[in-house]
Amino acid sequence: MTEHLPPAETHAPDSFESWLRASHADQPQDYAHYLARQMAPMIRALMLMATAAFGIAVLASHFIRPSSVPLLLQLLPVPLLLLAATVARRVQRPRSLSLLTLTCVLLLEIGINLSSIGRLQGQPLVLPGLLLPVASAVIWFTRRDFIVAMTLCVVGPLPMLLLGNTHGIQIFQYFVYMAIAISLSAVLRAFMARTLFEQFRLERRLREQANTDGLTGLLLRNRFLELAQLALDIHSQQKPVCMLFLDADHFKQLNDDYGHAAGDNALIALAAALRTQLRQTDLIGRIGGEEFAMLLPGLALPQARERAEQLRLAIRAIKRPDGRLTVSIGAAEYRHGETVDALLARADQAMRQAKRGGRDRIVSAVGN
Repeated sequence: MTEHLPPAETHAPDSFESWLRASHADQPQDYAHYLARQMAPMIRALMLMATAAFGIAVLASHFIRPSSVPLLLQLLPVPLLLLAATVARRVQRPRSLSLLTLTCVLLLEIGINLSSIGRLQGQPLVLPGLLLPVASAVIWFTRRDFIVAMTLCVVGPLPMLLLGNTHGIQIFQYFVYMAIAISLSAVLRAFMARTLFEQFRLERRLREQANTDGLTGLLLRNRFLELAQLALDIHSQQKPVCMLFLDADHFKQLNDDYGHAAGDNALIALAAALRTQLRQTDLIGRIGGEEFAMLLPGLALPQARERAEQLRLAIRAIKRPDGRLTVSIGAAEYRHGETVDALLARADQAMRQAKRGGRDRIVSAVGN
């Protein structure tokens, strides 16, 4: 069946690099690491501010109305909070940073209980614990962390309420105020999470645009060579690796006779045909103009030639205004100690021999 060229406005599918990243990496994990990088400075600053505010509040309360709890015991969370803030400066993993932050919330709740027991009777119920949900609303990486933190905020003050001869009306007021505080926290967190996720998507899109060809969605030359060298380092010690170099035949004539829109359509269709032949470990890039390269880890030269023939036939099924779209293909197998540039150059030379031999054919590099 003949495949006709798509219209000029057809967009290329998502870049192969995006597909490769989706296949080999956990994107939610990437987003979690992004959140950790963005929010770690704010988390550390809030830890230090909370430690200072807690220490000052305990000292002020001690001088205004001493508690039956010894002052040193009331201040016990302070060095632990400082230790957590210090450790947080060296933590990079999102899960560890979340656990440290939850630990700080727990320590603050313990400290609030220690400093409040013995002072509740006869005092209005204005609990520092009501500030924690709002103050920490925007620093939680996941919904689970947020739920755990809010649960700590709700349950944390209960011991001092139950042990402090608190009236039922005060407990009712506490739950009303806490419900308001958590509702506000949920709104703040939802807004921050949406903002950060949109920023993450925008930055990722910009990185992809910097590394991929805008017309075909394939890797640009430099990014292709970078990933291909990495693939060589990983695969070449244990299995063969081959490079294919493809060049569209009579492409200048197509542009000259039918305009650049027709040429763009041909490149888009060619790139789509190449994608249909991709395996999970393959790499493909647009090297320049109408030239493309494919790295095939795990394939020796005979198998690479079979893949090249499949590509040649798939591309030949595409119809251009003046006939069929054809490509000349050069194939080269990796030699021990060879760089990706040298491997690509040998495949390029083989492709040029295919051009001189009549086009629409496959030639292997000399020495393979």
